[in-house]
Amino acid sequence: MTYQIISERRLKRKVKIIGPEEAYLLVKRYAALMQEYFILLTLNSVHNVISISIVSIGLVNKTIVHPREVFCKAISDRASAVIVCHNHPSGAAIPSGEDKLITRKIFKAGEIIGIPLLDHIVFSKSGYTSMKEQGNFPKGRQSICIRGRRLGRP
Repeated sequence: MTYQIISERRLKRKVKIIGPEEAYLLVKRYAALMQEYFILLTLNSVHNVISISIVSIGLVNKTIVHPREVFCKAISDRASAVIVCHNHPSGAAIPSGEDKLITRKIFKAGEIIGIPLLDHIVFSKSGYTSMKEQGNFPKGRQSICIRGRRLGRP
């Protein structure tokens, strides 16, 4: 079986990610959908978005994702970092235990291959939660710019 990204779009203008709000603004159009969408933002070395890809589409309360699908696209884009996002059709933008588990797996895989996971954004029609800002994020050397300040390495 061949792996295939479900949908991908390249931005016509440069978008630099300096915090989770910029990532949310790029994916919020998926908030009202009735199925979970797991979305990947690939970033270059200065955190400009290379592409936005739908990695998987699930059910109303879950989707299946594996780090290999996330990093297959990141490697082909020659990304320097990634951010993952997914919607919660229930309306509650609160990370579940499963969300925390997949975040740790993707984070560890990113450390091994040298493409850091900068954040996992859980979002709904009512807003978003940055797992990094909330403190539900693995500890490591990855970084993201928060409100104009760079934390750790780019």
